Amino acid sequence: MVPSAPSLPQQPLRVAIAGLGFGETVHLPALRAAAGTEPVALWHPRPERLESACAAAELPGHTDFAALLHQPDVEAVVIATPPEPRFELARQALLADKHLMLEKPVALNAAEVEELQRLALARGLTVAVDFEYRAVPLFQQLAGLLHSGALGELVLVKLDWLMGSRADASRPWSWYSQAAAGGGVLGALGTHAFDMLHWLVGPSHRVAGRLGTAIRQRPLPEASGRMGVVDAEDTALVQLELESACGGRVPAQVCLSSVTRRGRGCWLEIYGREGTAVLGSDNQSDYVHGFHLWWSQAGEPLRRLEPEAGLAFARTWEDGRIAPVARLHGWWSSAVREGRPMVPGLAEAVSSQRCYDQARAGG
Repeated sequence: MVPSAPSLPQQPLRVAIAGLGFGETVHLPALRAAAGTEPVALWHPRPERLESACAAAELPGHTDFAALLHQPDVEAVVIATPPEPRFELARQALLADKHLMLEKPVALNAAEVEELQRLALARGLTVAVDFEYRAVPLFQQLAGLLHSGALGELVLVKLDWLMGSRADASRPWSWYSQAAAGGGVLGALGTHAFDMLHWLVGPSHRVAGRLGTAIRQRPLPEASGRMGVVDAEDTALVQLELESACGGRVPAQVCLSSVTRRGRGCWLEIYGREGTAVLGSDNQSDYVHGFHLWWSQAGEPLRRLEPEAGLAFARTWEDGRIAPVARLHGWWSSAVREGRPMVPGLAEAVSSQRCYDQARAGG
């Protein structure tokens, strides 16, 4: 028998980053940490912002997005801009045959996400969406518990995500203050929440939302003493039904806020006929660090489960978001090199965005 030739290691996916907020603080170190990716360029429309980031990262940069797409070694692009320009930048990148990692919300409505999905399929490109909670170990452990059927038929799902990050009315006005620009708590937290529920439980039906804006004005950053109108919601109450794999539709309630001082953080409670699971964190400074998982069966008291060692990150950072995003980058680069769809990708983004659209419309 002739021995087979050893397989050659795959070349890292060469990735540019568009957007230098979350892109610089999280995606850049995550790309450098993931085994299958390598950052090669940066993009930002403001030259002074781009220059400082390029100097710190020791990477070339562009203020012209078309020039970035024509840089010979760019195979893929992370688009981590604010939501409003995301759709058009993603469309241009797909037309230039670049694979994508997109922040969420991917676009301003589901129709735009569906358009990107059709374009990516037509051109054979792999698109990932940064639903990073799918890569967090305790969330993965909860998914395994649910998918094993240990809770039995589900009867109620409740998700509270109550943060105080925007409770200070002196925090300046920005795109986050504008509903038309994709601002508000539905885009920031709701898109993650809807994807969590779809992944952990099942598809959603009959979505109805009630939105509120507690802080209706914020100081404009460029003009001392002037105030800008805030029309994006800072609190959202959403009711929906989830189609459970365990059978039947399950009522679910999602409560989101970015203005709850001393809010309880992120707490997901899942009640079944045979047991209960609770996953939660009261950490207001980090959306990933601080989670614990509890479980009970047959009416017994909740007991805290130890994290499964096999799901742990190989490395963690002070910023808890970097490790799960690096894990997603690894999944994405493997999907690109193997020519297969990415999960979470645009199909998952469409499902989340439809909930976002329906909640914003009121039902």
